[in-house]
Amino acid sequence: DSILAYSDLFLLPSETESFGLAALEAMAWSVPVISSNTGGLPEVNVQGVSGYLAPVGDIDAMAKDAIAILNNNETLATFKKQALEVAQQFDIALILPQYEKLYHEALRKS
Repeated sequence: DSILAYSDLFLLPSETESFGLAALEAMAWSVPVISSNTGGLPEVNVQGVSGYLAPVGDIDAMAKDAIAILNNNETLATFKKQALEVAQQFDIALILPQYEKLYHEALRKS
Protein backbone atom coordinates (compact mmCIF):
# COMPACT_ATOMS: atom_id res chain seq x y z
CA ASP A 1 0.00 0.00 0.00
CA SER A 2 1.00 3.57 -0.64
CA ILE A 3 0.62 6.24 2.01
CA LEU A 4 -1.41 8.04 -0.65
CA ALA A 5 -4.19 5.50 -0.14
CA TYR A 6 -4.74 7.04 3.30
CA SER A 7 -4.35 10.67 2.23
CA ASP A 8 -7.03 13.28 1.65
CA LEU A 9 -4.82 15.89 0.01
CA PHE A 10 -1.41 16.14 -1.65
CA LEU A 11 0.59 19.37 -1.42
CA LEU A 12 3.27 20.05 -4.02
CA PRO A 13 4.72 23.55 -3.47
CA SER A 14 7.56 23.11 -5.98
CA GLU A 15 9.54 26.04 -7.35
CA THR A 16 10.14 24.06 -10.55
CA GLU A 17 8.62 20.86 -11.84
CA SER A 18 9.09 19.30 -15.26
CA PHE A 19 5.99 17.12 -15.56
CA GLY A 20 4.42 16.52 -12.16
CA LEU A 21 4.66 12.76 -11.85
CA ALA A 22 4.24 12.95 -8.06
CA ALA A 23 1.00 14.88 -8.53
CA LEU A 24 -0.21 12.35 -11.09
CA GLU A 25 0.58 9.46 -8.73
CA ALA A 26 -1.45 11.13 -5.98
CA MET A 27 -4.36 11.70 -8.33
CA ALA A 28 -4.23 8.04 -9.41
CA TRP A 29 -4.96 7.24 -5.74
CA SER A 30 -7.95 9.67 -5.86
CA VAL A 31 -6.05 12.31 -3.90
CA PRO A 32 -6.66 15.95 -4.91
CA VAL A 33 -3.56 18.09 -5.42
CA ILE A 34 -2.67 21.59 -4.30
CA SER A 35 0.38 22.57 -6.34
CA SER A 36 2.45 25.40 -7.65
CA ASN A 37 1.54 26.70 -11.08
CA THR A 38 4.93 25.88 -12.59
CA GLY A 39 6.40 23.72 -15.32
CA GLY A 40 4.16 20.87 -16.40
CA LEU A 41 1.95 20.91 -13.31
CA PRO A 42 -0.92 22.83 -14.96
CA GLU A 43 -1.07 20.06 -17.59
CA VAL A 44 -1.52 17.42 -14.88
CA ASN A 45 -3.37 19.24 -12.09
CA VAL A 46 -6.49 20.87 -13.52
CA GLN A 47 -7.47 24.05 -11.66
CA GLY A 48 -10.74 23.57 -9.78
CA VAL A 49 -11.12 19.98 -11.01
CA SER A 50 -8.36 17.72 -9.65
CA GLY A 51 -7.21 20.34 -7.17
CA TYR A 52 -5.87 23.88 -7.25
CA LEU A 53 -2.84 25.70 -8.60
CA ALA A 54 -1.17 28.67 -6.91
CA PRO A 55 1.72 30.93 -7.85
CA VAL A 56 5.13 29.66 -6.74
CA GLY A 57 5.66 30.55 -3.08
CA ASP A 58 2.06 31.57 -2.38
CA ILE A 59 1.54 29.31 0.61
CA ASP A 60 -1.37 31.42 1.84
CA ALA A 61 -3.33 30.64 -1.35
CA MET A 62 -2.38 26.96 -1.05
CA ALA A 63 -3.58 26.86 2.56
CA LYS A 64 -6.85 28.59 1.60
CA ASP A 65 -7.44 26.12 -1.24
CA ALA A 66 -6.59 23.14 0.99
CA ILE A 67 -9.10 24.29 3.60
CA ALA A 68 -11.73 24.82 0.89
CA ILE A 69 -11.37 21.17 -0.17
CA LEU A 70 -11.06 19.66 3.30
CA ASN A 71 -13.75 21.77 4.98
CA ASN A 72 -16.65 19.88 3.39
CA ASN A 73 -16.90 16.10 2.95
CA GLU A 74 -19.00 16.47 -0.21
CA THR A 75 -16.46 18.82 -1.77
CA LEU A 76 -13.63 16.46 -0.82
CA ALA A 77 -15.47 13.49 -2.36
CA THR A 78 -16.02 15.44 -5.58
CA PHE A 79 -12.36 16.45 -5.85
CA LYS A 80 -11.24 12.87 -5.09
CA LYS A 81 -13.44 11.52 -7.90
CA GLN A 82 -12.30 14.19 -10.34
CA ALA A 83 -8.62 13.70 -9.46
CA LEU A 84 -8.87 10.04 -10.44
CA GLU A 85 -10.71 10.93 -13.65
CA VAL A 86 -7.98 13.39 -14.66
CA ALA A 87 -5.25 10.86 -13.80
CA GLN A 88 -6.92 8.25 -15.99
CA GLN A 89 -6.37 10.53 -19.01
CA PHE A 90 -2.64 9.76 -18.59
CA ASP A 91 -3.12 5.97 -18.60
CA ILE A 92 -0.32 4.24 -20.50
CA ALA A 93 -2.86 2.59 -22.80
CA LEU A 94 -3.84 6.08 -24.00
CA ILE A 95 -0.40 7.73 -23.97
CA LEU A 96 1.77 4.98 -25.49
CA PRO A 97 0.03 5.02 -28.91
CA GLN A 98 0.63 8.77 -29.09
CA TYR A 99 4.36 8.26 -28.56
CA GLU A 100 4.44 5.42 -31.07
CA LYS A 101 2.73 7.60 -33.68
CA LEU A 102 5.23 10.40 -33.03
CA TYR A 103 8.20 8.02 -33.41
CA HIS A 104 6.80 6.49 -36.59
CA GLU A 105 6.30 9.94 -38.11
CA ALA A 106 9.84 10.95 -37.16
CA LEU A 107 11.26 7.75 -38.71
CA ARG A 108 9.18 8.21 -41.85
CA LYS A 109 10.55 11.75 -42.31
CA SER A 110 14.19 10.77 -41.77
